[in-house]
Amino acid sequence: MSLILGIETSCDDTGVAIINHDGENFRVMCDYLSSQIKDHAKFGGVIPEFAARKHLENLLPLVKSALECCEISGENLDLICVTRGPGLMGSLIVGVQTARALSQIWHVPLIGVNHLEGHLFAPLINNSDLKPPFLSLIVSGGHTEIILVRNFGVYEFLGETRDDAAGEAYDKAAKILGLPYPGGPEIDKLAKSGDPEAFKFPVPLKNSGEIEFSFSGLKTALLWQVRKLDNLESHVNDLCASFQKSVIESLIAKVNLAVKITGVKDVAISGGVCANSSLRENFVRSRNFRTWLPEIKNCTDNAVMIALAGCNAWRRGVTPSINFNPDPSLHKF
Repeated sequence: MSLILGIETSCDDTGVAIINHDGENFRVMCDYLSSQIKDHAKFGGVIPEFAARKHLENLLPLVKSALECCEISGENLDLICVTRGPGLMGSLIVGVQTARALSQIWHVPLIGVNHLEGHLFAPLINNSDLKPPFLSLIVSGGHTEIILVRNFGVYEFLGETRDDAAGEAYDKAAKILGLPYPGGPEIDKLAKSGDPEAFKFPVPLKNSGEIEFSFSGLKTALLWQVRKLDNLESHVNDLCASFQKSVIESLIAKVNLAVKITGVKDVAISGGVCANSSLRENFVRSRNFRTWLPEIKNCTDNAVMIALAGCNAWRRGVTPSINFNPDPSLHKF
């Protein structure tokens, strides 16, 4: 059995988790997350320097709490896994430098994890029977992409967004509609009382033969529709429902295309947008593929997915090292 400490500080949430892994199965021993959403909401978005300072305040107390919860000391750990990118530079520095220090103090090997690969592992936290090959749709705040997982560590990027990611489109749409940050949960909530057929928004790239996304045009279409209305407040729910319908149809259309091209019919979805209730319902109803979803709490950034991804890399032979730098632009893995 191996005790793995995961650390996640890529953006505005501080995550710390410890898992117990035996090579086949694992158990989450503790999972802590300190969210900064309320701290940044008043600014309408994440303030990078503020986020880094909050990580400085929260990270070591969370590590201490995790060790106490599991009744172990740092020297009992077998591996430390930390997000090395992509993300906000200041936030990543806090996580990586803290993990380096703990690695050296406790003499525990360290592995840097790509945040996107972490999201890829999120559906496996509660779906142990999900096995490669499968398609991974990552819809997090700044990323929308489809990856063919031939095996763990063997990935093929099939397509990504040309411009805004789905999560960014939700936040910008919310701003247009006068809704609070973050936009995704608010639009999803209001859409439940709206008519998705009330407004005919375009479904971006729905009929193109390429596996790629684009949401900037949909955001612009929403803006022009809002400017035509005399009373925005009375139409907000319908606008949310119609906007959300177009986003989800675009995602499903490209997943269907990826299934057709690859022949792989298992689709795992992850990232913050994966917590959207309509997205989850529509994907589960699809008859063209089988959908694998993480639990709601594992959709957003968390340390369990980082620990799981790092442990998997370690067990498949990736050499631990402290000689890596945080990389905010890290993408392919």
